[in-house]
Amino acid sequence: MPRPGPRPILSRSRVSSPRPSPLKAFLLTTVLCLIWGSTWVVIKSGLEDLPTLGSAAARFTLAALCMSGLCALFAAREGGARPGLALTLVLGSLNFAGSYGIVYWTESKLPSALVSVLWAVYPLLQAIVGHFSLPGERVARAQVLGFGLGFLGVAALFATDLRGLGPEAVPAGAVLLGSPLISAIGTTYVKRHGGGTSSMLLNRNAMFVGAALLWIVALTCERGVPFHWTGAALFSLAYLSVFGTVVAFGLYFWLLRHTPANRLSVIAYVTPAVALVLGLAVRREPVGPWTLAGLGLILSGVFLVHRGGLKSRGPAAARAPAGP
Repeated sequence: MPRPGPRPILSRSRVSSPRPSPLKAFLLTTVLCLIWGSTWVVIKSGLEDLPTLGSAAARFTLAALCMSGLCALFAAREGGARPGLALTLVLGSLNFAGSYGIVYWTESKLPSALVSVLWAVYPLLQAIVGHFSLPGERVARAQVLGFGLGFLGVAALFATDLRGLGPEAVPAGAVLLGSPLISAIGTTYVKRHGGGTSSMLLNRNAMFVGAALLWIVALTCERGVPFHWTGAALFSLAYLSVFGTVVAFGLYFWLLRHTPANRLSVIAYVTPAVALVLGLAVRREPVGPWTLAGLGLILSGVFLVHRGGLKSRGPAAARAPAGP
């Protein structure tokens, strides 16, 4: 999701490793942006052959199994405490089942490019939730203009692109905004209570929880809807499970461990742009002037909020966003 997503805090590695060269860090960050930017259109393509929530459930089932293998190999090297039940349930139910479930449902209603642009408000919502829940992340006066611009961009998209898609598009867009909000709440909880927890074990356990919840809803609401295992469907499931989830989260946490978080903030700006280009190129999705204007306002707001946070709290306060 879009990931579109879900962003738990990571533990500190017990094993130190040399800092990567600037070129290596740049290349890996670029790969991460391309992966997360591409997941939106891959989700959309997979939904042509797979049930909406069943597709999400299958993705996280496969991803959790892959993470189990990686945990067996690398969890001891990473270090960190075993995640508690509350952390696992919050991350699994909110960030994986809830947030991704909304993204998948919305992508069955709206173009993937527009979904990715609207989801780009995640850093703004994360800052707001953090303001009320994390003592060290209070919103500064310098950030207010950024929030105004970001939400003006959202309003512009609702008034133009969404209205132009038909009567069902505006309600679907409103539901979509619940996805980054839910993700921000879950991430804030993990930031507050998950210090020193193994990120690998937490993600693995939460993926199993998210998959189980998605299967329950899918089997209840999509009973009788068939899985058509075409080549495109298999590619979508494999790509989203392995690259869009396991590889992307692995790269993200590795980079965050070895690269200043404020440098990774570029992901927030590049990911929706990649999704926009791929939606246009792969699926011929409509990208009009208001789409670009709305994206520009949202990303300008994200930039101002990010910069205002750095000025008020210093570079350590920066948080690198992720994708679906």
